[in-house]
Amino acid sequence: MRRARSPRRTAARAVAAALLATAPLAAQAPPATADSVELPVIPAVLGPDAPCTKASGETARDEPWTRQALGLSRSWRLADGHGVTVGVVDTGVGTDIPALTGRVTAAGGAGTDCVGHGSFAAGLIAAAPGKGSGVAGAAPGARILAVRGTDSRGNPTADRLASGIRAAVDGGAKVVYVGRAVPTGKAVLTAAVAYATRNDALVVAPFAPDAMPDDPETNEPAEPAPWYWPAAAPGVLSVMDYGPDGTRPKNAPEKEGADLAAPGDVAVSVGPSGSGHFIGSGSSLAAANVAGAAALVRSRHPGMSAAQVSRQLVTAAYPAVPPRLDPYAALTTVLTDRQGTTPRPAPAKIPPAASPQPLHRALLIAGAGGGVVLLVAAAAVVIPRGRARGWRPAGQEDRPAV
Repeated sequence: MRRARSPRRTAARAVAAALLATAPLAAQAPPATADSVELPVIPAVLGPDAPCTKASGETARDEPWTRQALGLSRSWRLADGHGVTVGVVDTGVGTDIPALTGRVTAAGGAGTDCVGHGSFAAGLIAAAPGKGSGVAGAAPGARILAVRGTDSRGNPTADRLASGIRAAVDGGAKVVYVGRAVPTGKAVLTAAVAYATRNDALVVAPFAPDAMPDDPETNEPAEPAPWYWPAAAPGVLSVMDYGPDGTRPKNAPEKEGADLAAPGDVAVSVGPSGSGHFIGSGSSLAAANVAGAAALVRSRHPGMSAAQVSRQLVTAAYPAVPPRLDPYAALTTVLTDRQGTTPRPAPAKIPPAASPQPLHRALLIAGAGGGVVLLVAAAAVVIPRGRARGWRPAGQEDRPAV
């Protein structure tokens, strides 16, 4: 089945084909073919009369650029997310996805996904590598707790997202992925995030919507709102996307303030059912990659708090504005909360004042020596003259005898 092209990039399929063709799998995997990368686009929202998203009949056989950019194969030598549950607050997650078999638990009616966006995000987080395919999630050993954060067509509200966050935390999720960004709902979403923080769960969310709707008057993308929630709430790890060329799509929100950036444009993942693949773009998908990386860190370092995991991901990221996700560095970098102290020099030891006795003794000896010298000098003058006068008193040496 073929679907409309992505609204974020008209040439998404062509770009994906080129990228996948340059990322070969190991030698035992079959080579990519042209039809293996002609993928349908995953929708974020369905129109009122649009049918539910069906399983894709196409399979991406080669390794997507996002997997290479994140260095996942190297990270899996250290951790795969085992023992960590990631809550997916989105459109639901299908339970008939082979790459997630046995690892999806659904709260309420979130086990069905008419839209497919939640399933796609769950695949980016935790899909296991399939035979003959290079598509896999960041943490293929993690479990998924599906929670509905939208209506059945993919339309979110602040109340639904807030309830979804709380339900994910109550279900034992230590990483909570929220697939939507809304411009209102500060109070309710801030309270929900605070609830997650008190229960040591890290909330990961897109810093803005995947794409801005067109302004009906100008036919240009509308201006972004000053804040989006839950990304702007304290304690949330907010994420921005970037593409294979390091830039963002032209109609992506021109907005700052993300804590972290991750691959999100031209991403490949699973759909709501079956083993086929879809293609998608947006900050919501970048946030899914970060949520998977957070699961890796929590799996390798179970003693870390949610705040420490967030700090680990940001501090160990590749230096940029914002920093770019590096899962392997986050797994291996050793951070410390201890601040270095300025070394203090040892106090100077001042010797006690010298005794005046040696000085007095020296002066006495010098004075005596000086006196002796003066006596010798005087003798050297007086004795010769005395001899010359015959030792007569001065003035009598020339007086005649009587």
